[in-house]
Amino acid sequence: MLSICLLLNSCDVRKKDVAANSVPGSEQAPISKFKPTTVQIIDSTYNFGQIPEGKVVEYNFKFRNTGNEPLEVTQASASCGCTVPEKPTEPIKPGEIGFIKVKFDSDKRPGQVKKSITVTSNAEPPFPVLYLEGEVLGKKEE
Repeated sequence: MLSICLLLNSCDVRKKDVAANSVPGSEQAPISKFKPTTVQIIDSTYNFGQIPEGKVVEYNFKFRNTGNEPLEVTQASASCGCTVPEKPTEPIKPGEIGFIKVKFDSDKRPGQVKKSITVTSNAEPPFPVLYLEGEVLGKKEE
């Protein structure tokens, strides 16, 4: 009986409702200690073309801090676990170029691919969504 009660309590829908009604981003990204700045995205979409299934694609999305304050990237997240973004560890000074490094593992993902990367920073307006796209050619059956 005790295990059934614990199981039912862990599936409490009300807890999920609280999480769903919270302010987006409030728990995910820490508040920036930097003043707002502006950013120029040099490349927001990378098309890797056709690749064989199992290949890992790596790409650096470039951006420039066009504002007068340091640009702090607080978070970079991808639409699925097969795509791993890496944000800069240090703030990008005004006028400097920064990179969001992305690795996409095509293993068991044949077909057309379009993965999105969301970047949170002190840029105003905010970073646009970045995209990694292409086609993964399935392994040939023997």
